[in-house]
Amino acid sequence: MPTLALACRYPIKRPVRAYLAAGFTLLELLLVLTIIGMAAILVVPNVGNLEARSFSAQTRQASSLLNYARRIAVVRGQPSTASFYPASDDDQEPALPQRSSVGSWQSNGADIRFRDSTDRESAVEDLVEITFYPEGGSTGGTLLLALGAQQVSINIDPFTGRVETEYVEE
Repeated sequence: MPTLALACRYPIKRPVRAYLAAGFTLLELLLVLTIIGMAAILVVPNVGNLEARSFSAQTRQASSLLNYARRIAVVRGQPSTASFYPASDDDQEPALPQRSSVGSWQSNGADIRFRDSTDRESAVEDLVEITFYPEGGSTGGTLLLALGAQQVSINIDPFTGRVETEYVEE
């Protein structure tokens, strides 16, 4: 038992090298830098492409509204209208849609142009409405959406009411 008592009275001294070895090894530092680099590779491309994804979502929403209006006209047996508004810079109220309107779409920064069935193209300043009829036809035309370098045309066939979305490559 005397050895146990001596061990408690006199703590074991560590070598000086144990205190000098505190810190990170080169391997640990390289591992952390590799993880940070891989995270940056995954995150940076998604942040930079946010505007393109937003425009794509707007395009899908506009196309879905047109298809919905077409289906509603056939199912209910009454004309139905889809309304499209440009982005407004001020707080003014948009023009009122028709009574038969099934929904409206407002641009979120995208420019809207409309080409009617006679190929007359004009910028949408207040409102453009596309009406679908129970027999399947529509007022027809082409919605042209543009945001920066991205352009999309949504074609509405006047005879069948079919909606086709086409991404314009430049």
